[in-house]
Amino acid sequence: MALIPPMTGEVTIPMKASPEEVWSLVSDVTRIGEFSPETFEARWTRGSTGPAVGASFKGHVKRNGVGPTYWSPCQVTACEEPRLFEFSVGTDDVTVNNWGYRIEPDGSGGSIVTEYFRLSAALPFRLYWLFLGRLRARTNEKGMRTTLERMKAVLES
Repeated sequence: MALIPPMTGEVTIPMKASPEEVWSLVSDVTRIGEFSPETFEARWTRGSTGPAVGASFKGHVKRNGVGPTYWSPCQVTACEEPRLFEFSVGTDDVTVNNWGYRIEPDGSGGSIVTEYFRLSAALPFRLYWLFLGRLRARTNEKGMRTTLERMKAVLES
């Protein structure tokens, strides 16, 4: 067993919605509050108005759904309609982690959707992950599953 668990995680679920429909939903960051158990709102910032590489937004977060709230600055790092939407969380100088969605057609008109995260490999984050990684990974997995299941319910209704 590795001393430091993998600093990544992902959850995949099928959805009875086209990749275009899924991409439209996951790339509209202003709707994340409907789905995420931790990020209850987001808004485009710095003149950005929609998904594009380099676009900025901020997410209003309540970690684990409890405690104080804070705003996290984010920047879109990959935007390939209808298959990939990814963003970094952090400042212009320090990326804390990346979150994203991969969308693949399932061959029958639906999609296979994966939400994933990847923590920065910088030393402070490796130390954080060494001590809290297993717990945080479980929390992230539960949150990603909840987010995807809520999105699925909207897309399939």
